[in-house]
Amino acid sequence: MTERCPWCGTDPLYVAYHDTEWGVPEWDSRALWEKLILDGFQAGLAWITILRKRDTLRDAFDGFDPERIARYDDADMERLLANRGIIRSRAKISAAIGNAQAYLDMAERGEDFSDYLWGYMDGAPLVNRYASQAEVPTQTELSQTIAKDLKKRGFKFCGPVIVYAFMEAVGMVNDHLIGCHRHSQVTK
Repeated sequence: MTERCPWCGTDPLYVAYHDTEWGVPEWDSRALWEKLILDGFQAGLAWITILRKRDTLRDAFDGFDPERIARYDDADMERLLANRGIIRSRAKISAAIGNAQAYLDMAERGEDFSDYLWGYMDGAPLVNRYASQAEVPTQTELSQTIAKDLKKRGFKFCGPVIVYAFMEAVGMVNDHLIGCHRHSQVTK
């Protein structure tokens, strides 16, 4: 039997996410931005909720195209708030719009989002060696630093806990437990 991190349980969607996406280093700026937005939508909810709604969220938010989202107006806000297939939080939707604007502001200043994030890691993932889920932190000094800087840049729904979950998901840190079959795979 394959051992996995216990957080994914047995839900096939969660298991597939754990086995193919979570912890795999992501280097594409646009994909990183999308994941940060999805992690913001997850605040206060279970990640499986976001996974189940991810395709609908992508459709509703124009494929998470930051240039389109940055131009959303009141009509777009109302359209999104009426969409039962997404997380209908005015604050989270507003944050996604503002985060698109902040992402584009960085790009206009010549800052690549991937280079910015991975610069905190000196370009390589941090490989942790936790034996149990109880050992895995919910935030770190680094996630606090990144969250603080993102907020200075105008990003919302990106506190240190969300940022650490994001860092795990996009492979900036490898928090697969050492007994999990993915720990060594992701490390390679």
